[in-house]
Amino acid sequence: MAKAKTAYVCNACGASFTKWNGQCADCEAWNTLEESVAAPAASGGGERFANYAGASGITNADDVSLESQARIGTGLSELDRVLGGGLVSGSVTLLGGDPGIGKSTILVQCLANLSTEHRTLYVTGEESLQQVALRARRLELPTEKLRLLAETSVEAILAHAQKEKPKIMVVDSIQTMHTETLSSAPGAVAQVRESAARLVRYAKQSGVAVFLVGHVTKEGALAGPRVLEHMVDTVLYFEGDPGSRYRVIRAVKNRFGAVNELGVFAMGEQGLKAVTNPSAIFLSRHPEPVSGSVIMVTREGTRPLLVEAQALVDTSHHGAPRRVALGLEQNRLAMLLAVMHRHAGIAMFDQDVYINVVGGVRISETAADLPVLLSALSSFRNRPLPSDLIVFGEIGLAGEVRPVANGEERLAEARKHGFKRAIVAIANAPKRPIKGLRVDGVNRLHQALDLLD
Repeated sequence: MAKAKTAYVCNACGASFTKWNGQCADCEAWNTLEESVAAPAASGGGERFANYAGASGITNADDVSLESQARIGTGLSELDRVLGGGLVSGSVTLLGGDPGIGKSTILVQCLANLSTEHRTLYVTGEESLQQVALRARRLELPTEKLRLLAETSVEAILAHAQKEKPKIMVVDSIQTMHTETLSSAPGAVAQVRESAARLVRYAKQSGVAVFLVGHVTKEGALAGPRVLEHMVDTVLYFEGDPGSRYRVIRAVKNRFGAVNELGVFAMGEQGLKAVTNPSAIFLSRHPEPVSGSVIMVTREGTRPLLVEAQALVDTSHHGAPRRVALGLEQNRLAMLLAVMHRHAGIAMFDQDVYINVVGGVRISETAADLPVLLSALSSFRNRPLPSDLIVFGEIGLAGEVRPVANGEERLAEARKHGFKRAIVAIANAPKRPIKGLRVDGVNRLHQALDLLD
């Protein structure tokens, strides 16, 4: 087979060159030329495009079959939740995370469970076959039908896969793969892009569900070209504190399910175990009331989640008081403190304010606004809030308390965990009373503060 010709394309202007240069001759940008496979020259003119038109066939949208595809369960309920109900045939899932967080562990567990009913193939480019087999046996997984391949050449992997015909395949990791059509080293932008493109093409043509493991940079983003995330169907991020036994998988892109869906796992001696009730692990349940602590109900994907927001307010000994938020946006904390000063008359301009969401959860929605202010006020006045109180709501710049989505589901989750009182936006108050739960609806921030006096 003749080796494909390579070209060097400028990622700034798109100009193509036959050899690499430090500067693009067209846009004069530096270090923007990337190696890629050159497209073959068109031959036959109109005949070539006529053949394509006859082969592809434009179809009316009403004639497209909308048969629902059966999902393949992975054996891990939380992973199935994040995927949208299980694996879809022909889908490509990219799993990224910090080193040692458990990416290879969970995929070995997944493939070992699936191998009892489906043909699977685990391709490793980072570890030896002995290391993978040792991990599987240490986790006491069924390994009788777990097929392993140690290879980094994409052409060799696809040749083995066409003979093996797996239903599910794992490639660990995409940064170690290379294609023989490019001369650059594995991990280079062009190698990652071309290797992923070939694996995606194979998955779509053969109907094999493919997992790709991706490295992350020190900023937490997936290493390699940004187009890598656009090429795949699902992008999952593995999150968690290395010192904690709990891990979280978050879906940031999913063509077959909800975005921002959350799966919680606990790392143990036998690998990662699904946590079916994550709210229980994020609630501290202090033996006695403490100031600066409030429970809020956030929503991750389709799941309401109870988490504890803690605040520490102390006199500042610096010229500029500190505003530190862990698990929340720091700029939003400064804005909320300004709203409380303006519309509730409570000033903390000479106080250091620290906010932390227990368990390492990252809150990106605005339902945490009201809990943050109430926890900060509790710490500032050194007055504990009731232990059976639940709070959520968005705060506007005018001091109003705005409703958040799925209010009744959040209240039902709080009631299920034994909470007896809730402070929410008046628009989130249920039309019918919830047995055992007193709900106080408020329109303004000062009304919520008056309920605590």
